[in-house]
Amino acid sequence: MTHHELLAAALQRNRITRRQVLWLLGAGALSGCAASPTGGGAILVGMDEDEEKAVDRQVAPQQFSQDLGAIQDDALNAYVAEVGSRLDAKSHRPQMPYSYRVLNANYVNAYTFPGGAMGVTRGIVADLHDEAELAALLGHELGHVNARHAAQRKGQALVAQVAVSGANLIAAGSGFGSLVDLGGQLGASALLSSYSRDNEREADALGQEYMVRAGYPASGMVGLQQLLVDQDKAAPGLMQTMFSTHPMSRERRDSARELAEGRYAGSLKRDAGRERFMDHTAGLRRLKPAIEACQQGELAMSRKQYAAAETQFARALKAAPRDYAANFRMAQCLQAQDKDEAAQRHAETASAVYPAEAQAHKLVALLALGRKEPGAAYEHLDRYDRLLPGDAGITFLKGVSLEGMGKRQEAAGQYAAYLKRTRQGKAAEYAYSRLQGWGYVK
Repeated sequence: MTHHELLAAALQRNRITRRQVLWLLGAGALSGCAASPTGGGAILVGMDEDEEKAVDRQVAPQQFSQDLGAIQDDALNAYVAEVGSRLDAKSHRPQMPYSYRVLNANYVNAYTFPGGAMGVTRGIVADLHDEAELAALLGHELGHVNARHAAQRKGQALVAQVAVSGANLIAAGSGFGSLVDLGGQLGASALLSSYSRDNEREADALGQEYMVRAGYPASGMVGLQQLLVDQDKAAPGLMQTMFSTHPMSRERRDSARELAEGRYAGSLKRDAGRERFMDHTAGLRRLKPAIEACQQGELAMSRKQYAAAETQFARALKAAPRDYAANFRMAQCLQAQDKDEAAQRHAETASAVYPAEAQAHKLVALLALGRKEPGAAYEHLDRYDRLLPGDAGITFLKGVSLEGMGKRQEAAGQYAAYLKRTRQGKAAEYAYSRLQGWGYVK
């Protein structure tokens, strides 16, 4: 029997092996993102403003979900949006549809898409000292949008990066394989960053200009960059992602200081907003022990030191038992050690804690497939699909789940829908073989 025939027979008997589950997940994840994340094989070359906005609509929701969604703290998200609005009103492109959210990701970073959809991780917000540093962080990202750095990127190198980054994005969220790669964790957003040093210098200068225009002291940019340089020196592994997409240096810190003490010297006596910042971030800062433990756990996972990672995630959960990110990462860590029953419990806790975030539903579904529970897998895949539509890999896995449930006609519909998206890759080969075997195609 061929590999496809063996897999089909295993699904029919609901006796799918772990090796077959891993094959299915790898096939579905990688094939689902063969096309550019902007849709239809479009190439981000010389984007006009409408195209920049379209990239945000099509790609940003998936990336923000890969970073475990916006934190469940409406007041903090509103506060960050308020600071951002104060800045973007003073920018060169105030008409752009800017948006801001703090993400559940533990690593230290901030990024924006070309239309102004911005995310800052809880890992960096928890380390800031005052509102002026937050304004510097948001201002820097606004600098990239206003200078149209993403729109200026062009050529086949970008197309290749879209495909590679998209594949890494979905595979990293699958719950299988290496699970967490701190160096590539940004997924699709990496294709919009990795800016040149000149881009970074320009974004720094624009961000500092915007924050001064908005009433902040220019020293906030100096403080932000000093904080990042200090953290890189103290814990270089934890800063790998931030420094790979936003290379920091003493040169940039010194340039910010020169501007602060020269052109913007008149701003230095302004209130940096420490009390206001501390009030609005009090809840997040209470989570800092859990965030730091998760950072250590993710670093251990990136090195495939799963036992050490499990210890760190246990620390995080002791500090914050109902934390979505800690439960999700623990589930991934346990699954990597073949502790699927325990992994399932943490994944289900994560999905119950934050039912509006898609990634936990995907992880529950993947674990359910491995536990030979295709009905439960389909239920959570369908929830994911409703929350974050457009993932071809989910369409394929819904077909697999329906086939495992014995619902051939419904499975055929999912496989046909998948093949409309792509005809390349292992998943497409399997989907076509099932439609052919069932007599839907010749």
